Amino acid sequence: MKLPTYHWGMLGGGSITLFHVRGIKIAVDWSWFIVLFLVILWMSRFFGDLLGESASSTTPFLLAVASAIGFFGSILLHELGHAFVAVRNGIGITSIQLWIFGGMARMDREAETPGTEFRVAIAGPLVTLALVVLLTAGGILAGGAEEFREAALVESSSGASGVLAMVAWLASINLLVLVFNLLPAFPMDGGRIARAIAWARTGDRGAATRFAAGLGRIFGWFFIGAGLLMAVTGAVLGVFGGIWLALVGMVINGSARGASMQTAISSRISDLRVADVMDRQPVTIPGELSVEKAFDEYFFRYRWPWFPVVDAAHRFLGLIVRDRADEVPEVSRANSLVSDVVEFDDGTFQVRDDAPLDSLLSNQNLRRFGALMAVDAEGRLSGVITAEQVGRALRDAAKQPA
Repeated sequence: MKLPTYHWGMLGGGSITLFHVRGIKIAVDWSWFIVLFLVILWMSRFFGDLLGESASSTTPFLLAVASAIGFFGSILLHELGHAFVAVRNGIGITSIQLWIFGGMARMDREAETPGTEFRVAIAGPLVTLALVVLLTAGGILAGGAEEFREAALVESSSGASGVLAMVAWLASINLLVLVFNLLPAFPMDGGRIARAIAWARTGDRGAATRFAAGLGRIFGWFFIGAGLLMAVTGAVLGVFGGIWLALVGMVINGSARGASMQTAISSRISDLRVADVMDRQPVTIPGELSVEKAFDEYFFRYRWPWFPVVDAAHRFLGLIVRDRADEVPEVSRANSLVSDVVEFDDGTFQVRDDAPLDSLLSNQNLRRFGALMAVDAEGRLSGVITAEQVGRALRDAAKQPA
């Protein structure tokens, strides 16, 4: 089963980057190789039985590999659906990672409105639905409705060709992913859709999250119980499928519990804005300053690895990083401007100073860089907010009576 997830913090390290799509890193976690191996092993046996050949023969093996690529390709398309809609709504995507339970589009922050939450959540299932329709239509046109139905049920005696069986299997597995994904179990897509609806009806994101997280925990415990029962009895999904379902339930339960706890914490700082805790007098470097003076007056003086850069109107341009400045030859530094070597910001390094402080709890860029530049409505730099300052605000809030 695939857990949807434009979710935060469920993966550890050890990912391998495969390629990039429109600037979005596509990576795989080490656990992905386990599922890849199991899918190829299982499908090789199926195609071997279907074609009357050994599972290790060339044709069944190649069909199994193609099926595995198609399966993970469909999951990637699902996550790209989330990602592209998120980007269109102003939410950055740091990466998409495939792992043992499916895929994950990692967003740098949460949606700010229930409408945005709904659009991002429904995008993935709509892509999967489109794949089911296309694969089913193609399979029926190629082999007829009855033969396609038998192949979709993974019947080795269906008499279908290997290619038709592969198309039918991809259609059925995507349908299963779609149905499972739309269950209202937060943080799956269905759970996020439920949160968006509750948020729109109540106007309270915290209450909506608690409601969706409660549903997620109920489904999580149900999956654990049902999975363990199947593992013991061998019924329905069998031993392996039962263990898998129980593990999915544990992941859902833990994620829903974490979301509920984060909501409880964030509710205590819901009245605070970034401007309430940020450093209002950050050290900045004018973009028209020479690189030589940047070294003399800033890098050598403060010993910091980077500084925010502003233009004449104090609008935030980006960051100048010591390593990038070191690349400028010493003989050229007097005639080179800071603006020539600045890493211009595309929104990655900044946050609005009137943004709710609790919106930074899930901000991946703050976690990655340790600080963000706070800007006003006109883009002028008004301060710097650090992870330490957010943590201090949380600790102070935790000391207050609930």
